[in-house]
Amino acid sequence: MNELKLTVRDVLARDSFKCAKVIAGESGLERQVKWSHVLEVNDFESLINGGEMILTTGGGLQLDLPKQLAYLKKLIEKDVACICIELGIYFKEIPSELIDLANKHSFPIVIFEHTVKFVDITQDLHTFIINQHHQMLSQLDVLSRKFNALSLTPNGILKILLELHQFFREDVIFITDNGKSYYYPTETKELEKTIRTYLENSMLPHSEQILITIDEQSFALMPVDGLGQTWGYLCLQLKQTIPDEFTFLMLDRAALAIAQILLRNRTIEERKQHNEDEIVRNLLNGRDVDRDDLQTYLPATSRNLYYRVFIIRTDFPESRFSEEDWEEIKLQRSMMIRSLFKRQGFFPAVSTSKSEIAVIASFIAADYLKMEKNRFSQIIQHIISMHDNNFLVGSYCSFGVSKVYKEVGDVKKSYEEASKALKMRVSGIGKTHFYEELGIYKLLLLLKNSNYLENYVQDYLSAILDYDEKMESNLFETLCVYLECSGSKKETAESLFIVRQTLYHRLEKLESLLGEDFMEPSNRLALEVAIMAFRLLKEDEEKTGLAH
Repeated sequence: MNELKLTVRDVLARDSFKCAKVIAGESGLERQVKWSHVLEVNDFESLINGGEMILTTGGGLQLDLPKQLAYLKKLIEKDVACICIELGIYFKEIPSELIDLANKHSFPIVIFEHTVKFVDITQDLHTFIINQHHQMLSQLDVLSRKFNALSLTPNGILKILLELHQFFREDVIFITDNGKSYYYPTETKELEKTIRTYLENSMLPHSEQILITIDEQSFALMPVDGLGQTWGYLCLQLKQTIPDEFTFLMLDRAALAIAQILLRNRTIEERKQHNEDEIVRNLLNGRDVDRDDLQTYLPATSRNLYYRVFIIRTDFPESRFSEEDWEEIKLQRSMMIRSLFKRQGFFPAVSTSKSEIAVIASFIAADYLKMEKNRFSQIIQHIISMHDNNFLVGSYCSFGVSKVYKEVGDVKKSYEEASKALKMRVSGIGKTHFYEELGIYKLLLLLKNSNYLENYVQDYLSAILDYDEKMESNLFETLCVYLECSGSKKETAESLFIVRQTLYHRLEKLESLLGEDFMEPSNRLALEVAIMAFRLLKEDEEKTGLAH
């Protein structure tokens, strides 16, 4: 790689610079020389692109010292490689102030103590640079073909990284958007977490090649794109602060080859996802599944292997997507959810539809840890925090999680539990995502499909509900709040925003309708269950009304 970069030091070693002498900025001799330019004017901003070796007799420097300093500062700001001054007619010696400024900025000042032919120097350098560019293009073509060939071999991504490392002699990492990473050499793994954290927290646009600095280390960053998305980032550590164009061209060729590998893997993933989706959906609906298919998509049974069914309802307006777009969204959702569960230590099997994502989340745990819910809660919080994701927006999502099961034959039952927990949470009746935390509602949900709940509500609440409907009063609300406040009259009055005397009047009416002993433990429990059943039935009635 170093042979393809021309530095000031390299130029000074050429025959045409035998009589040249460096008088300032020796620490900047590794600056890259991209071209040579004869400059004899004071106003040169539009003539300079950066990286030039300036040749001059000093004609443009026939100014007072402040203007000479300003002239040199402009050269430094324009990122010129160095300035070569022929002593003689215009300059007898270089002022010490210019030398101090050049040393401060590591900007080489070279003098010719004898007359030289600038035309010979420029011809020599330009010929060398053009040949060097040709060599770069040839090298780029050779490596591009090698990258393409490696992309067709096993472990192609790692082999491409190895090729980059051998060429640049620098650490190289490929970080994917699904949490996986590749790196070479092995010790480069230490940098992966640092770079990934930087990318996740940075507000910089990463859709184009950029240079980043982390802990005083520089990296060239090249996005790996495919199907209009960024699939990952190719990162090359740099010893120099500013990479040249050739570095990014080489990274671009490597990124294209890696994208081809990912695209092929994606096609395989699509087929696998379609099969997995079908298997999971069959299990959720209680249909028979071939044993070989189970072994393919679910982990092998073991004594400490358990699972929960995890449901995400997505109310995102999918109608704005075409069918082709939906296929891509479906795959991305499945891959993202699978990656999220894997990071939490689960073995997920995923089924995705436009309105629901269902996951059979298998996990290994000791008996005393199998009921642990923290990891599921973390997944829920992570999804809720998604705002700018194109495939899943947290604010449109609802969740339900079943109890823990072990046998595959219980998947349908588990799915029904998760669905019930989700519906209870969405309705506002339930305060949890987990079915086992629904308390008495688990029993009420089992009874809901019979007429027993309606009869139960009628037995305990009909007198109050009929009275409220007839008198347009709110005794039912008063009863609910009074029970929630455990019979505290002060708290009940404050919660209802009424004076104590009004509350006493309502309580007297409740006693007349329910009996004076309605707050006795057994009667109170019966009323609380009836209120819960009433809310459950009312929720269904409202949904039925909306459907009609």
